[in-house]
Amino acid sequence: MDGTGSAIIRIVAWTAGLGAIAYLAIIALVYTQQRRLLFPASPVRISAAQAGLDGVQDVVIATSDGEQLVAWWKPPEPGRALLLYFHGNGGSLLNRRDRVRMLTQDGRGILIVSYRGYSGSTGTPSESGLREDARAARDWLSTYEPGRIVLYGESLGTGVAVRLATERQVGGVILDAPYTSTADIAKGLFWYLPVALLMRDQFRSIDRIGDIKVPLLVMHGEEDSVIPIALSELLFKAANEPKRYLLLPGTDHVSVLESGGIDAVRRFLVEIEGRLRAEAGASAGELPSGRD
Repeated sequence: MDGTGSAIIRIVAWTAGLGAIAYLAIIALVYTQQRRLLFPASPVRISAAQAGLDGVQDVVIATSDGEQLVAWWKPPEPGRALLLYFHGNGGSLLNRRDRVRMLTQDGRGILIVSYRGYSGSTGTPSESGLREDARAARDWLSTYEPGRIVLYGESLGTGVAVRLATERQVGGVILDAPYTSTADIAKGLFWYLPVALLMRDQFRSIDRIGDIKVPLLVMHGEEDSVIPIALSELLFKAANEPKRYLLLPGTDHVSVLESGGIDAVRRFLVEIEGRLRAEAGASAGELPSGRD
């Protein structure tokens, strides 16, 4: 082989080596920084009063592993449902203040929890940590009849809600822009990386949705550029009846409730409340009022 051929081989080998090093560097960066990407937590704590929420209280909930969770709480009126709300991965409780108003204006109650590391809650977020947060929030509501409690999961929070619904008794589940797993979302963004092997927090709702035995409402915006509609459709297909799927035209990732979803949510809650009244009438009893 002449000198020119040898030089070309050396250049190709050198280029391939640099490419491999760069690829490994990208893998290392994504692996070490993945929780910063998945949990861009805002540490700023805002009280319910500062958010302008009349009748909503600030509470702190202790988890089994010693964390202190900041939450907003509004008890339900007699006969009304109680929403346990799990927010998405971005922002803070403040970003959900309008949703709190919308969901409680008919006398329904809400407990919206700030995950560990978010909005003044202690700790650092992870999938296992968020599971503990969800269990602590649900257990805090233990004086209420399970059938009265409806889980509302938003975006990342849908994975939290799905898991909790398989571990604790509830009356229904609402999923706002859900997914099969966070790894499936990441595959679309980082198609060139082995994300299924790299991701530590995968929130595999697809593995759990079939264990949910209560009414389910799934909602998704047709213009969602964050979570593909196909993922929520696959999740819905794997779920048990009774279930309902709502696709909202012209709606993006963060506006599902505000762009028409609230009407579907209210109908869903009315059905659950009606079922509770029917059960109470059949047993000649009354719904427990819970905390006042």
